[in-house]
Amino acid sequence: MSGLDCAEEVAILNRAVGPEVGGEAHLAFDVINGRMTVLDSAQPVTDDRIVKLIAGTGMSALPWDADRAEVDRAAHQKRQRLLTAASGGFWAAGFLWHLVETGASGAIALFAGHGEAPMPLAEAGLFALAIVFGVWLVAPKAWSSARRLSPDMNLLMVVAVAGAIGLGEFFEAATVAFFFSLSLYLESWSVGRARNAVSALLDLAPPTARVIREGGREETLPAGEVAIGDRFIVRGGDRIPLDGEVIEGAGAVDQAPITGESALVAKELGDDVYAGTINGEGTLMIRATRAASDTVLAKIIRMVGDAHSRRAEVEQWVAKFARVYTPAVMALAVAIAILPPLLTGGAWDFWFYNALVLLVIACPCALVISTPVSIVAALTSSARAGVLIKGGAYVEAPGRTTALAMDKTGTITMGEPEVAAIHPLNGASARDLLTRAAALEARSSHPLARAILARAEREGLTVTPAEDTRTVPGRGLEGRVGGSAVWLGSDRFAAERGWGEAIPTDLRDRIEIAGATSVAVGDDTGVTGLLELRDRIRPDAKDIVAQLHAQGVTTIVMLTGDNARTARAVASEVGIDEVRAELLPEDKVTAIEELVESHDMVAMIGDGVNDAPAMARAHYAIAMGAVGSDAAIETADIALMTDDIGKVPWLIGHSRRTMSIIHQNIGVSLATKAGFVVATAFGMASMWGAIAADVGVSLLVVANALRLLNGHEAGVPPSGGEQIGEQMARGALAHGH
Repeated sequence: MSGLDCAEEVAILNRAVGPEVGGEAHLAFDVINGRMTVLDSAQPVTDDRIVKLIAGTGMSALPWDADRAEVDRAAHQKRQRLLTAASGGFWAAGFLWHLVETGASGAIALFAGHGEAPMPLAEAGLFALAIVFGVWLVAPKAWSSARRLSPDMNLLMVVAVAGAIGLGEFFEAATVAFFFSLSLYLESWSVGRARNAVSALLDLAPPTARVIREGGREETLPAGEVAIGDRFIVRGGDRIPLDGEVIEGAGAVDQAPITGESALVAKELGDDVYAGTINGEGTLMIRATRAASDTVLAKIIRMVGDAHSRRAEVEQWVAKFARVYTPAVMALAVAIAILPPLLTGGAWDFWFYNALVLLVIACPCALVISTPVSIVAALTSSARAGVLIKGGAYVEAPGRTTALAMDKTGTITMGEPEVAAIHPLNGASARDLLTRAAALEARSSHPLARAILARAEREGLTVTPAEDTRTVPGRGLEGRVGGSAVWLGSDRFAAERGWGEAIPTDLRDRIEIAGATSVAVGDDTGVTGLLELRDRIRPDAKDIVAQLHAQGVTTIVMLTGDNARTARAVASEVGIDEVRAELLPEDKVTAIEELVESHDMVAMIGDGVNDAPAMARAHYAIAMGAVGSDAAIETADIALMTDDIGKVPWLIGHSRRTMSIIHQNIGVSLATKAGFVVATAFGMASMWGAIAADVGVSLLVVANALRLLNGHEAGVPPSGGEQIGEQMARGALAHGH
């Protein structure tokens, strides 16, 4: 849609199209991409009818097509730029003519005019052309507003310009027209700047891939033409064009542009890689597992794009305020123009001039543009840091979080068991005990088996697989190691073999209290020892919980299906406030509902699949480790691209910084306008001051909002990977993508 640049245009379209589709609730807007969506709930209406209604507002529209929309946006911005430049050029020419005609005094008294003499025709003509080009795009919108008896900022400016012309102040009329046109262009530019920042994410994926054909021949193809299953080569230092699986080669990949991870991630045969990430040293041969339009990166782009249309509460407040504010300003301007002359005998032209000044300064441009630009900048910055936020509402929510519920496994813990201790019994050595256990588990892929084998490898043991191994379902393993019969399993397995009492009660209790799992190892003579396994707690979990408490999250709750002793042990170690253990999915829902009743803002962290019912009941939900998980991206309101809960304190800080900047922008806009309204009411303001203040505040709030694109200013220093991602995005912007 051409001309949809801010919330003011949204209000115009709501008034024009809303009645035709059954009400404003049936329309959705994406200002950043210039898109209006008629929802499925709307009354039936043809595309041609909607296009005609939009044309009546001074804007233009066509059925949505992403490629064509980009061309139309570029054409609209070019037209805006040319008209603004023309208005400014003729304004400057008229001003120079004015200086030549009036001499040095004209440079000092800019609005002195020509005294009693009429303005020279050439000078008036130059200013008239400046006015025409300045209001060229504004006048149709103003006329539409006037016909609907619904004042907006476009009507405010056109009335101000017309009033100045009526007073014979062509210079001031031209100045208002030019600077308002400039303000609208800056508004459009700032929206485009935010949109380009999102587009820079898309530029992370190279447009072509080196595909391997039969016979080993390499062929360079557009990434969009690479089919699932095709093999392609990625050399050291190159970016990966498509999601895929490594089928040859090994190396380390920088996943920072997608996940925000600072450390390189080792990749070898069978590992997944993602479009937009950077191959380190060595060459990888990769089999494509997703089409270019379906990669994780492509989904991120779509999700960030869709998020723009989901407005935060503060955005909705600004839009509602502007709808009331503009008619109120019109009424106040009429009062200033009429009441002083009628009640006090003041000069009509003086107070009419002051009413025009009020219309200029009261223009809500700065107010209505600052919030959406801030939200888009915040969404883009978080995406670079590996945190996907699905809408403006969820930019605002984290900063108000008072309660946080999270699962244990994979969130507080690594989700990978490790051998925490070895307890030999009956004269056995720790080395022999671990050797026997590893021999029995050598051919198993069970998580506990992997933990035992990993410990054996760290200890430098040579492991020879046991012979005649047999799995006892639900109990353990049996086999022969070095010619001797050995077994491994749970306490129950030991008891069934008649050795239950051989395990010291105090040792068993100590392991359970620590929240660990015990694995008994023995032979025909009895129990030779216990292995203590536990889910490894994240090294930074305690610090992260402390950060959350320091940020004002008063209640942190662990919701887990694990046993109560294990859960309490983990919670105690990391500083979690409450534990609810041995929960079924429906129990987690109940727990979240209780939190929602007692806290203003409750977040739930889960994996996006098993915890989905509970996540849906929280005020907002965060999915852990969204890379590779379609369900995680689709389920939650916010998705962390890695299993790093350290991003949650960053998210809260980022949210608060965003809201602080938005409140700064609103405060500066309203304070400036309030000051000029008071000055105007006492006849102390000038048109020049009003113009300078309006344009200056617009520039100030846009610049302030775009600071959010520097995500590292949120209070948590970025990792090296985040810096790389930001540098790549900035590089793309610098080259005009």
